[in-house]
Amino acid sequence: MKHSPLQKARALDALQDLRKHLRSPQPTLHIAKTTASTMAAEQAEPAPTQADRALFRMAAAGVRPLCRAEHAAPPGMQPSPPEAIPRQHERDEQAVLREAMSDELDLDHLLETDATLSWRRDGIGSDTLRKLRRGHWTIQNEIDLHGLRRDEAREALGQFLRTALQREWRCVRVIHGKGLSSPLREPVLKHKVRSWLMQRDEVMAYVQARPSDGGAGALVLLLRSARRAERG
Repeated sequence: MKHSPLQKARALDALQDLRKHLRSPQPTLHIAKTTASTMAAEQAEPAPTQADRALFRMAAAGVRPLCRAEHAAPPGMQPSPPEAIPRQHERDEQAVLREAMSDELDLDHLLETDATLSWRRDGIGSDTLRKLRRGHWTIQNEIDLHGLRRDEAREALGQFLRTALQREWRCVRVIHGKGLSSPLREPVLKHKVRSWLMQRDEVMAYVQARPSDGGAGALVLLLRSARRAERG
């Protein structure tokens, strides 16, 4: 069977188009090749060595994570403040007591020049000292400071006077010792106690105790009443 020249020309054109199509790159095959090559490269990447890890730790030394911002609690949901610690309150009171009784007071200029080294506040008559020496008021309580260090004695005395005022004790005894065991046998605490008492508003007067009540190693105090202290 013979073909016409037109048919032969059309067949030749179709053959050329097929050849061109076969020679052009195929998209599907290209994507497949790219994916395969990427996977091969990832598989071929070596795992980090001990040296790599050590270098990373050195580079990251001193780095701190960022703190996350805390969200503010909605109104009415804020945590309540912590309760005050009683120990801090006690320390504050002790500090006030130390400040209220200074060691810088000149004792010699304030004491009366009698044999018993008595003292009375302005406005208190001398008859009060005589009554105090004769035991006109009953001694209601006492504190023994003998053997305590200076700061310990000052704090203990301040607390005792405060308690006495709260319980409305009018007459109390303070035992300070004679100082015979102190260096050079100087009655250091004895002088300090007398000086501290002059600086306390609740102390109206004091005298050296009678021999039966401690003699030169103790003082008998007349205190202001709690009601009078409140009015004052």
